[in-house]
Amino acid sequence: MEPDRDRRPFLIFILCALIIICIGLFTPLREKIAFRIDEVKSRLFYLRSDPANTVFVPGQSGAPTVSEQDIQATISQYITEAAPTETEVPPTPTATPEEATAEPTATEIPTNTPEPTATLEPLPNRYNIIGVKYETQHGIWNYCAPTNLSMAMTYWGWQGQRTDIGPKVKPFNKDKNVMFYELEEFVTENSNLRAVHRPGGTAELLKRLIVHDYPVLIEKGSFMQEVSGRYSWMGHYNIVTGYDDEKQEWTVEDSYYNADYKVSYETLEEEWQSFNHQFMVVYPGDREGAVYSILGPYTNSNWANQNALRMADAQIEAAETPEERFYAYFNRGTSQVALSDFYGAAQSYDMAYTYYPDIEADRRPYRIVWYETGPYYAYYYSGRYYDVISLAETTLASTAEPYLEESHYWRAMAYNALGEIEKAHDDLETCIQLHPGFTACEALLYELGY
Repeated sequence: MEPDRDRRPFLIFILCALIIICIGLFTPLREKIAFRIDEVKSRLFYLRSDPANTVFVPGQSGAPTVSEQDIQATISQYITEAAPTETEVPPTPTATPEEATAEPTATEIPTNTPEPTATLEPLPNRYNIIGVKYETQHGIWNYCAPTNLSMAMTYWGWQGQRTDIGPKVKPFNKDKNVMFYELEEFVTENSNLRAVHRPGGTAELLKRLIVHDYPVLIEKGSFMQEVSGRYSWMGHYNIVTGYDDEKQEWTVEDSYYNADYKVSYETLEEEWQSFNHQFMVVYPGDREGAVYSILGPYTNSNWANQNALRMADAQIEAAETPEERFYAYFNRGTSQVALSDFYGAAQSYDMAYTYYPDIEADRRPYRIVWYETGPYYAYYYSGRYYDVISLAETTLASTAEPYLEESHYWRAMAYNALGEIEKAHDDLETCIQLHPGFTACEALLYELGY
């Protein structure tokens, strides 16, 4: 019997090796096992600490804040103005070197809100785009962005698929988010198609694009099931392909749920508002004139950002709950960042975070800085480096797997500004590991002499 006992370790080793080989050969099995491991890790993480109960408190650096009364007074000055009907698109301003280096000033709100030039054309009560090839994001972890972009591109004849997009926009497969600018860059650099991304979209604009057969990619905040099994707020891309005024429903190609998924007008508006009504249109180059005709003033990015700011001000005026006020002020800050009003943006974000603790815990969007990094810009360029660090630490602590290269980058920027070079270096190294080729991190590493 002794020889048999001696062979047991060897047989166990062979069995384990065969299991590992099988997992490597059969991707579906590997994916299922990886998913289960992530599920266990997530459940253990939430047992230890619920990130929804962690609240970022701005003003850690002692920087002065602004009162809500001051912001409301500024908003009221413009909200009460009548919007003229002029439809002229303002020219894009060109900053002089002196203006580019000057201190940012209070954001100028546009005094007119022209509608797209195609508004003279009556809209049908319902319309659905035919020909969008539906794809599911399942089977690969967190593949919402590549999948939705693939649907937008294959509609126009692009011959690739989601797995051609994924390695480019998220080289680390557990990257928590892909930004709109990364999707836009992929289109222009890897196809003969073009893309335009803007904030401040409206239901009217969505419909006008749809009736001219342009699917629209939007990002929204939805309450979806986590790996741990619970439901919470997270960012999610959708392709909007139809609408029905009688039923008050949008048709979206939802990569998480199913094709031709129905979403009420009210729900989509609420979800879309939490991402500043951002949208992106993919189109062939020879259709640019037609797209611009529908977009009207949205072709001018400066006008679009100013218009989004006006929309945020209106949202603040209409807000009734802490949750609504949080998103409205957050949108205001995001629009001000886009307009380089970093001091004003920091004040708007400060106000947003004063309402955050009053939101019901299970509805708090603790992931919001995974997707929208405007607060980092605002606090950094306002010289509030400790707030940048505090926000980054709060954000990185909100997940069991802190794979957020942008948060590491901005914390590195703040550490560098404070002269803590070694800490900055550590964050930059992590950033590069999570996103190889991340230009901003590589540039700062080079600047630091590494």
